[in-house]
Amino acid sequence: MSGAAQSSALAGVAEKSDKAFLALGQAATASVEALYSDALGLMRASLSENGKISAARIEKEQHAAHGLAWLATYVGAIREMVAYAVRLSEQGQLGEMERLLTLIGLGEYLAQVFGGMAMSQGEIIRLADFGLSAANCQKRRIEAVETLIATGNTAANRARLAELIHQNSSAATFGLSGLDETMEAIRAEMRKFSLAEVVPHAHEWHLKNEYIPLGVVSGLAELGVFGLTIPEEFGGMGLGKTAMCVVSEELSRGYIGVGSLGTRSEIAAELIICGGTDAQKAHFLPKIATGEILPTAVFTEPNTGSDLASLRTKAVLEGDVYKVSGNKTWITHPVRADVMTLLVRTNANPGYRGLSMLLAQKPRGTDAEPFPATGMSGGEIEVLGYRGMKEYEIAFDNFEVPAGNLLGGVEGQGFKQLMQTFESARIQTAARAVGVAQCALDLALRYASERIQFGKALIAFPRVSDKIAMMAVEIHISRQITYFAARAKDEEKRCDIEAGMAKLLGARVAWACADNALQIHGGNGFALEYPVSRVLCDARILNIFEGAAEIQAQVIARRLLDGDAN
Repeated sequence: MSGAAQSSALAGVAEKSDKAFLALGQAATASVEALYSDALGLMRASLSENGKISAARIEKEQHAAHGLAWLATYVGAIREMVAYAVRLSEQGQLGEMERLLTLIGLGEYLAQVFGGMAMSQGEIIRLADFGLSAANCQKRRIEAVETLIATGNTAANRARLAELIHQNSSAATFGLSGLDETMEAIRAEMRKFSLAEVVPHAHEWHLKNEYIPLGVVSGLAELGVFGLTIPEEFGGMGLGKTAMCVVSEELSRGYIGVGSLGTRSEIAAELIICGGTDAQKAHFLPKIATGEILPTAVFTEPNTGSDLASLRTKAVLEGDVYKVSGNKTWITHPVRADVMTLLVRTNANPGYRGLSMLLAQKPRGTDAEPFPATGMSGGEIEVLGYRGMKEYEIAFDNFEVPAGNLLGGVEGQGFKQLMQTFESARIQTAARAVGVAQCALDLALRYASERIQFGKALIAFPRVSDKIAMMAVEIHISRQITYFAARAKDEEKRCDIEAGMAKLLGARVAWACADNALQIHGGNGFALEYPVSRVLCDARILNIFEGAAEIQAQVIARRLLDGDAN
């Protein structure tokens, strides 16, 4: 880019018309999409053997293969930022804050695409890792890209955005979400409940490692949280995954434990809706919708983790009951649950073919007697964060489940049934990540506004206001790709890649926001009495559960390389 052209660009994207601004974004999007296509072609060639993608080569070249998932995620994020701005412009709602969130985000993410994208704190993926030459990269770094990099994430733009955030500190979100009035009404209702019933008590629940009170659980049931996406014919609200995202985000903004209570019901209900018999739907769904039945997911085993094909817990059919024996771990909220979606091996077939799902009912327990059921025992796993529901390891010894509670009535369908829920589970986890990140921003903004150092509030110092601004920008980006995945799911499109990307980025953003929020608190942030210490612990789990970041990147990369993505 010539000096004259750069000077012209630096005259200010902020002063350009919406049409000119959006044209820049669309041109830059097209260019990085072409760059991604270049990288994908080179990766397919280098990771193929005898005309097919080689699993062994992917494993050997994990850095580059996983980096491809991150490149695709960045390109998707850029695309959705521009799509958001286009929608708001068409509605006449693209205001200053919305423009700044998008402009700074585009400038920063484009700069990272061409300069290096963080897969974790110590792992950077660069375009050369895909085999892209400097000339090829330069060809894709067109004037629109250069302009947005040069004029996007600038000190002046960050300062102005921080000023607007400070002025609107009580806003539900910073910048319009791009959702319709119905979704924003749902957000407002959840926010009202959270501020009244959750936020004042969350830190005490965390510090004491106490259960979220049943009164709060009842309140969620009254709001329809547990039946949000259950069809109306079964007593639910019949809403889509976009509504699920709004609810999960706002409740997790108050406390991730509360936001995650709905996850238990969402997973169980989706399993039953997709794979259950008519009788199972009629029996379980209405009770899940009202909160009469609290479910828990019992999938993971010691030493297997994400390797479900190695699952060993057995269920042997004897007469009209299955007798279950084996061990499970990292089971969330099992003591107070009434039914377990229990993944077991019902025959000796190797791998996934022998897996089945049981709807295993059990009595509610207490801390004194967690599992008052014959053939079932367990102990609590003490955790850093993500409290309020408690984690357990569970042992089954001839625990009995009626044969009629085999999900779908046919053995060997468990893995397939579970896979049907993964898109929704990862979209919801991404929404929870957005909520945790927003909580971190709320705490950081309040502390930075109130804490006086050297005669002025912390937010008056550029390094602090920069952190506030970039937290808001990345939350905005994460929110857009999460809602994009949710809309795809609502439209009944395959969206496993989109859901995976949303979860991959959302978890990283939540951790970065929590870390920055604690940094703004300084030494006080390291004190247990400050809620930001809880948020840091809560944020860390998001990069692990529902598919660790490395597993998530592996799954996304394999789908992209196989060429069957939408």
